[in-house]
Formats: sequence, structure tokens, C-alpha cells
Amino acid sequence: MRQYNASKKVLVTGGAGFLGSHLCDRLIAQGHDVLCVDNFFTGTKRNIEHLLGHPRFELMRHDVTFPLYVEVDEIFNLACPASPIHYQHDPVQTTKTSVHGAINMLGLAKRVRAKILQASTSEVYGDPEIHPQVEAYWGRVNPIGLRSCYDEGKRCAETLFFDYHRQHKLRIKVVRIFNTYGPRMHMNDGRVVSNFIVQALKGEDITIYGDGQQTRSFCYVDDLVEAMLRMMATGDEVPGPINIGNPGEFSMLELANKVIELTGSRSQLMRMPLPADDPKQRRPDISLAQQELDGWAPKTQLEEGLKKTIAYFDKALSESTSD
Repeated sequence: MRQYNASKKVLVTGGAGFLGSHLCDRLIAQGHDVLCVDNFFTGTKRNIEHLLGHPRFELMRHDVTFPLYVEVDEIFNLACPASPIHYQHDPVQTTKTSVHGAINMLGLAKRVRAKILQASTSEVYGDPEIHPQVEAYWGRVNPIGLRSCYDEGKRCAETLFFDYHRQHKLRIKVVRIFNTYGPRMHMNDGRVVSNFIVQALKGEDITIYGDGQQTRSFCYVDDLVEAMLRMMATGDEVPGPINIGNPGEFSMLELANKVIELTGSRSQLMRMPLPADDPKQRRPDISLAQQELDGWAPKTQLEEGLKKTIAYFDKALSESTSD
């Protein structure tokens, strides 16, 4: 099995966010020097405050839509708001973050000859016509819809990565991340796991959009980070894109009922209209990940991951009410 263990200088953009902060933890634990870059639009210092005094951790406030001049060996480009509430707040800036951010980070990688990984998304598949989604599928995205600032921004970022790879021989890695959950999710990000858990813990009605039969696949954050590290450790002959996510599929009704059960909540279900362009199904085919990432597959079952996430939100809510 390939090992990601030689000490390197690693840049993580969006490093104070949900995924980025967990990635920083793993990189520090593996002995790397980590430069965490974040503009704190959705990221928060709370996510990385436990690392602030670490001798191998450095935090820089910076927006990736502007060039960055640092010396690093590897780059994980995670910077971009990933929930509809946040990326639709300023859709022009969302597109700039994906596109200008990719250009700037690819330019940096080219200058310092660094290997670079792009955190792409299952949203590049849009509302898919094939199920489960394989990497060869080109997707079905509405280019002028409310979600397209994120979907098309990420699709364009993938284009840029592969053009830099072909034109400048850049060493790239592209992963398409499916729904991920766990501690440090933003409490008000509008994503279904955090929504359901916070509503249940507060005893509020749980919001179900449409008939609740639309499905998602939920990957616990530790499993996701492991896949990203394995992807970065692959040889140059594996640029991607590679799906990473959990192929277990659950309807929104199943998820809501599981959260109610695990929280012991008395919440009822409240129906709301389905948002525009909301995908009906989303599940990754992870055959390629298993082939190229040393047999990687998610280990955390949904109930186990939900218990850890519920404990995190329960503590966060208690702290917010005691302030």
C-alpha cells in the first residue's frame, strides 16, 4: 500500500472549513507542515483553534480569487462554499472562487512544481439520468439555474485542471466528493444532515422537501479524508476524476426517521416544495476508487457517524445557549 508519510509542506485552501479542518488534522498527525488558507466566509477559526499553537501549523487569511505566493510541495484545493445557502448567497463570488481560485492555485502549482488536488463534487453530474453515477458520465446540469454557480464553477475547475495537466504537464488529482457529514459541519448550512439534526435537537419540525423519496449517499468525514490522502499518494498516472463517497443510499424520509430515533426527539415531519434543480438521486459508483486507492471503501456506518455528529451539534447548541 502506498504511504503518504514523507514530511512535506502542504497547502490546504479552505482549511478552516468542515472538510479542510479534518484534513489539516490528518496531515499534522502524519508529520507534515501545513499552511491553512481561508477567507472565513464559511470556515471558522473554531474548527482549527486546537492547531493554532502547533509548530507545524500556520494559518493565513487569504481569498483564493487572488494569487498566492508561497513555497509548498503539495496543494489540496478545497476553497469554495459547498452548501446551497452559502453558495447562492453570492453566486458570482462562488463562480469566481471555483474558477479564479483554480487558475490561481494551478498557477502556484506550476511555479513551484507542486502536486495539486482539486476537491470537485458530485454536483458536476447535476440531476443525473444514470444511477449510480460513474466518472465517465458527463452529467445533466442546468447552466442557468440557481445551483449552476456551484455546479458549473466546479465543472470549469475540472476543465482547467486537465488543461494544465495536458498543456503544462502539471501533476493533478481530481476527486468528486459526494455528500459528506460529521463534526464541524456548519450549523446553518442548509444541508440535510445538519438541518435534520439541529431541528431534532431543538424539538422543531423536520423539513422534508417534496415527497421525501429523493435519495442521497452519506459518507462520514474521516472516510472521505482517508480517500483524499490516498488519492494524493497515487502515481502521476492517476489524475482522476475519481468518485469518493459512500454507495449506501438512503431516502430523506429514512434519514429523518433515523435522526429522530437517535436524538429521542418528538419532532414531526413538515413538507415543503422541492427546490429547483434538486437532484432526485445521488449515489456514487466507487469501483474506480476501490481499484486505484488501495481498496478504499467507507468504513463508518450511517448510524455510527450520525451519533458522533449528533454529539457534536448537541454540544455546540449547549454552548451557544449558555453564551
